[in-house]
Formats: sequence, structure tokens, C-alpha cells
Amino acid sequence: MYQVRTDLALEAREKFEDDHVEVKGVIVKQEHVKGNMTVTKVVIETENGAKAMGKPKGNYVTLEAPDMADSDEDYHREISMQLAKILKELIPIEKKELSVLVVGLGNREVTPDALGPRVVDNMMITRHIIRQFGKYAFGLKNNHQISSIVPGVMAQTGMETLEIIKGVLEETTPDYIIAVDALAARSTKRLNRTIQITDTGISPGSGVGNHRHALNRESVGIPVIAIGIPTVVDAVTIVGDTMSNLVSAMEETRRLEGLGHSISQLEEAEKHELIRELLSPNLNAMFVTPKDIDESVKRLSYTISEGINMAFFPA
Repeated sequence: MYQVRTDLALEAREKFEDDHVEVKGVIVKQEHVKGNMTVTKVVIETENGAKAMGKPKGNYVTLEAPDMADSDEDYHREISMQLAKILKELIPIEKKELSVLVVGLGNREVTPDALGPRVVDNMMITRHIIRQFGKYAFGLKNNHQISSIVPGVMAQTGMETLEIIKGVLEETTPDYIIAVDALAARSTKRLNRTIQITDTGISPGSGVGNHRHALNRESVGIPVIAIGIPTVVDAVTIVGDTMSNLVSAMEETRRLEGLGHSISQLEEAEKHELIRELLSPNLNAMFVTPKDIDESVKRLSYTISEGINMAFFPA
């Protein structure tokens, strides 16, 4: 069966909607919030639902902000506030003092993959201060101990990300892990405009086909909250979208109508297989990112780090 190349549970669910297929054991709730933003919650409740979606059981919250690519600081603050609200729903932040390890996944030297490390750069790190000066160092009701690590990628360290993190966990014993990583999307309209938050953990590098050991509750023994923004899209996806637009244009203008009709009759899996054959051998493994990705990653890293900071240290 053909699987859409995407890290977003929302897009995986939309694929079934497009095919008019109902997925049992999967609940979807959508809410429109301030700032022209949409929050969609996808809850995978059963093993059958997880198998159909190709994702583990758990909660997947997607925050879509169409203007996230813009540099409006007030708008990005609204996004950070929504992110903080979602995190508070997944982590008992207000009930007790927590020790949290923030993990910046990705390669700092590759801009589309540098989101995680740059988020860590902007985090409010408190563990060392609280351990030295006591729990009232910041004068807050709950003084959460926040620590961070950027484990790099295997090509840099020769070690699995999970191996490095397990070593840190033995020494620091946090209550939660928040892992931040760049993702891959199915739709170009969601690049740098969507944040996914999930309590199911993450598999580093899965978006571009580099499958590593999963970072989740089963592998590390504590809850793992994953936050990601899609920064790349599969080249096959772009060609597929272009082909669909071309077919629509052919049918509307009645130019090469027969060819357009023939292509439109192909099933989704057949169409993508055709595209892969046309792109092979040089382009079918290519991922594409927007031309302004440098500025986008810099801006979005602040947005995510501020959301995490707001959740644990409200003003």
C-alpha cells in the first residue's frame, strides 16, 4: 500500500478522507482560535487505528498558522501562547515542580534540520541555578528545572541519539523529555506554517528516510513530548501536486483533454509510482525546502522556545 511521506498525523488522516475511507479508532477534533489559527487534535486510540495511520497510539495536536512564515512579532507571540497552552494540556506543569530535559534534535550545520539545536539556544535553562541557589531562586510558585542537550547526528558523533540521551538520563533523571525536530510535510502549504505536538515521542531522521531508534516512553522510561515544524517536502510530492494542477487546467481549458482524463484516472499510488519512475534515478530521493529557510528557522526557533518558556515560566 502506498504511504504518504509525511510526519504530520493530520496529513495522514486527510489522505483517508480524500479516499473516502473511515479509520476506526481515530478521533479528530478541530478548533479555530485567535489569530486565524486552527488547532486540530488527532487521537489514535486503538492498535488498528495506529496500523492504518502508520503512527503510534497517542495524541497529535497540530497548530496551523497561515501567516507563520511572516515576521509579525505579535502574531508569533500568539503562536507561542497557543503552543504553551497545548503543552500545559499534555504535561502537568501547574500541579507540581518538574525536571524537564529539552532535546534539540537535528544537524546544526544543515539549515532545514537546525530547528531543534536553535530552539535549545533560546531556552531558559534553570537546572543549574536551582541546584546551586535553591528552589526559590526565581521567586515563582513552581520552579521547574529545565536542562537541555543537542546530541547532534550520527555522522557527527558516531552514536545513536538514543544512546547519548540515555547516558544523560542516568545522571539527571528528569520527569519529562521535550524533543524538538524538523519534520517533512505532504503539502507545500504547511511548510514553516504548522507545528505538531505529540505525546508519542519521535524517530529522529524519519522525515527524510533516515530511521533511527525511536525516542519515546518505551525506549527511555519517561514521557516524551515531541514538537516539530515541517521544513522540507518530498520532490515527488511537488511533482504530484503539479501534475494534479496540470490535469485540472487541461480539463478546464479542454486542451489535451484526453491526456488529462487518462492521468486523472490513475489511482494515487499508481500516479506516485509513475512520478518516481520519471524522476529516477537522480531526483526521487530529493527533498526541497523554501529559499528563505535561513530566516524562517531563525524566527521559528524563537517562536517555539518562547512557547516552551511561557508554559513553564508564565509572566
